[in-house]
Amino acid sequence: MNYPSGREQFKSFSFVLPAFAIFAFFYIMPFFYTFWLALHRGSEISSLGFVGLSNFRDILFHDKEWWASVGRSFYISFWALTFQNFLAFILALAVDKAVRTGKIYRVVFFLLPVLSEIIIGLLVRNLLVPYPGVFNHFLHQIGLSSLAHDWLNNPDFALRTLAFTHCWRGFGWGFIILLAGLQTIPQELYEASRVDGANAFQRFTKITVPLLMPVIFLVIILTILGTVQVIGLPMALTRGGPAGKTTVSVLKILNDLNNSHAGYASAEGLVLGFILICVSFSLLKISKKFKP
Repeated sequence: MNYPSGREQFKSFSFVLPAFAIFAFFYIMPFFYTFWLALHRGSEISSLGFVGLSNFRDILFHDKEWWASVGRSFYISFWALTFQNFLAFILALAVDKAVRTGKIYRVVFFLLPVLSEIIIGLLVRNLLVPYPGVFNHFLHQIGLSSLAHDWLNNPDFALRTLAFTHCWRGFGWGFIILLAGLQTIPQELYEASRVDGANAFQRFTKITVPLLMPVIFLVIILTILGTVQVIGLPMALTRGGPAGKTTVSVLKILNDLNNSHAGYASAEGLVLGFILICVSFSLLKISKKFKP
């Protein structure tokens, strides 16, 4: 076997070098720099002092506000995993059967995820503000004044409003992935099951769900990763209020960073990343048991 010479290897590597340099500068170096920052504490980058694992110890055992923000992130994830993905699944099933109008619905349902979180947040904020809020005005007009609330400044409604707004904006991602998964299922299986006398429910439970299970777990993992890391929507919609009731984990990290706590914020980011890695690998391990 003839191995390439050193000159040929260097020539081949030179094609990859620019992309690798960009990747190293924007991803690898910041990744290790975050680890270095997490071991320090101080009000300014130039005056950081080494504290070892003190930041991690404070986060894990003493910072109740941090864990409350993580809880809010997973609260939104719960609604995304249930309401959002259920809606995406139902719509994907419907569009999969729509031969003539399927392409139109794909575009319509995928418009919201394409739009910026900031745009969606500002739009919904203008709809829900008490005055001149369009949504509350509409409720008054149709005789449902009792349902009108201060959706963004009431602690009882703010987090729920944020969660449902996120679900409304984000169902399109799951819809597209689930629809693609449905269209990979061979139609011959459905035709053969009809010949054998299987009804619609049996075809759904014995063919559609088992063959779609890897895609379903993929959507679950992507939903959790995307929802826990959401930041633009709460910044635009509620700004973390009222009284921090919608301050999710990534927004908490940003606030600490803005308050000159770079080391502590870096440690929070690493803890959050570790949590997401554990959740992702656990779901991947579970998904292997459901492979058809």
